Amino acid sequence: MLLRPFLRLAVLLLPLCCASAHAEERPSLSDFFSNPELSAAQLSPSGKYLAVKIGAAGKRERLAVMELDTQKVTVVGNFTDADIGDFQWVNDQRLAFTAADNDLAQGNTRYAPGLYAVNRDGTGFLQLAMRAGTPFITDASALRNRRDLLPWHTFLLSQHGARNSDYLYVQDRHYGGRAQIDYVNLLRINTVTGRLAAERIDSPEHVMRWLLDFDGEPRLVQTLDKDISAIHYRDPATKTWRKLAEFNAYSGSKGAFTPLSFGPDGTLYVIANRGLDTTGVYTFDVNKLQLSEKAVVRLDGYDFSGHLLMNREKLIGVRYLNDAYATEWLDNDYKAMQDKVDSMLPNTINLLTPPIRPESPWILVNAYADIWPNRTMLYNRETHKLESVGASHPAIQPQQMARTTLVHYKARDGLNIPAWLTVPTGSGKNLPMVVLVHGGPYVRGTSWRWDAEVQFLASRGYAVLQPEYRGSTGYGYTLFRAGWKQWGLKMQDDIADGARWAIARGTADPQRICIAGASYGGYATLMGLVNDPDLYRCGIEWAGVTDINLMRTGHWAYVSDMSENWKQYGIPQLVGDPEKDAEQLKATSPILQAARIKQPLLLAHGGSDLRVPLVHGTRFYQAVKQNNPEVEWVEYPDEGHGWALPATRYDFWSRVEKFLDKHIGKH
Repeated sequence: MLLRPFLRLAVLLLPLCCASAHAEERPSLSDFFSNPELSAAQLSPSGKYLAVKIGAAGKRERLAVMELDTQKVTVVGNFTDADIGDFQWVNDQRLAFTAADNDLAQGNTRYAPGLYAVNRDGTGFLQLAMRAGTPFITDASALRNRRDLLPWHTFLLSQHGARNSDYLYVQDRHYGGRAQIDYVNLLRINTVTGRLAAERIDSPEHVMRWLLDFDGEPRLVQTLDKDISAIHYRDPATKTWRKLAEFNAYSGSKGAFTPLSFGPDGTLYVIANRGLDTTGVYTFDVNKLQLSEKAVVRLDGYDFSGHLLMNREKLIGVRYLNDAYATEWLDNDYKAMQDKVDSMLPNTINLLTPPIRPESPWILVNAYADIWPNRTMLYNRETHKLESVGASHPAIQPQQMARTTLVHYKARDGLNIPAWLTVPTGSGKNLPMVVLVHGGPYVRGTSWRWDAEVQFLASRGYAVLQPEYRGSTGYGYTLFRAGWKQWGLKMQDDIADGARWAIARGTADPQRICIAGASYGGYATLMGLVNDPDLYRCGIEWAGVTDINLMRTGHWAYVSDMSENWKQYGIPQLVGDPEKDAEQLKATSPILQAARIKQPLLLAHGGSDLRVPLVHGTRFYQAVKQNNPEVEWVEYPDEGHGWALPATRYDFWSRVEKFLDKHIGKH
């Protein structure tokens, strides 16, 4: 099955009569950067109940359950000193969830969210795992059960179990350092009693990922030993493990694949490229150790990213990402339902999610677009009516937002580079522009959706270009492979070539272009100012790598969460070998080129960043300010690798707004 990209702008335009509504009113910082008011909606297994996280300014995020037939809403998770983190249905009566703290930055979360369970009517609350090493609940009943709590390193599994009993599989992560996972065990816990199942789940060594089968039983693990990843299968009859495949974890090799899911009949679906440039979905014969000749799903021009939708008998649909998320239904009833919902919501992408064991007519609908933050709705397949549940950012008016388009341009060596271009409403020529560089770098940057940072910049009059430079994933192996060992070199050229492409087509004013980004995007910001001083008027870097060698060696005063395997095997292959490529790494480390940066620069780092420790920022700031008087520095002591708190986001983006207005704004 070959799925082709959608032409978004041809079918998803608001009526022209609405284009100028509220044009003179600019959305506020809080409209963009507050926490969502409603998120993470999940139908219960029967489809009779809907669980959602609800938030409001000045209030803790809560977990609520709606009985869909009566529309009765019950708040079931409501901590006084914490917010709701992740959650999932255990069965139709019970939910499990973690705690989070949206009033504390990342540095204070300590990677210990705790684990709790509660009935859908709010009764039967029970703590299952420690939070930050101590019991969270301090009443008498909790203290009696303190010895029974699972340790702080217990986490929810990202996939659902059978959801037909009170039992739940959870991860038991074992850390070798402050934040480095050495291996992951799987535990089965009764969410009503808090007791572990008597049967222990054995596994091979070095397990990093577990995969449950369709019935919710442990069936497969992926291990990582040095630079070798292996796939092991657990025989359902003998419960013994056997190896299916192994390959290089960082560069891949012949026969490499990523396990995706199991079907109702036990079929293993995997993601692989089978010698082609892009990956697709194949079946894998666990007895013959062979991939299927024919792909179940392939995307035209994209690597497969998504999941399979199944009922109790068969595969009924495929949820996939090309330019945006979409669904290809194999079931005629769901095809018709999709057509009906799309006719009712013509301006958005509409993702339909049925319950796993439907006993009611309700279907969950998530609707979004580039100008429209996610809205949660319910479709009734019997009445054919659509009902609104809520929106993530209800203050956002789509008429005030800017359109985003997927474009392509040629790099100087001829390589095709995808990019996302957002142009402010009402104007598209000779604009000040921000080149916003994604982090990673070996990830896909973004997709066609509402993006708070991009839309904020566009609302202030700036065009935004987001290149998917070489090394980015999601667009095929050729683009990804072309980025190996190209930090500060051809990867950097791709970004500059995108800016020049925007100038040539008349979108960007050549005298008013600023480069910006976080993490690797912060690194690329600094190297952009070094390599192309005549192209970029200014730079904004946050949480960025400033010293390539420091990424590998670390620093006595700071702990990094980059794994030792990545440092020893990944960095030499993908970034550069510290011995063989020593001269290249010197030439492409911003801290050694700091004296060449003369443009205005805004630097921001988190004091509790474990991915790119603060020393990257402080050392670079000391180096660059010696020759550059226009450097602004801000440290957020409790923040990590990104801004967790709304207050931080408000402060940082207000600084960005003033910085851009001063250096490339309208004159």
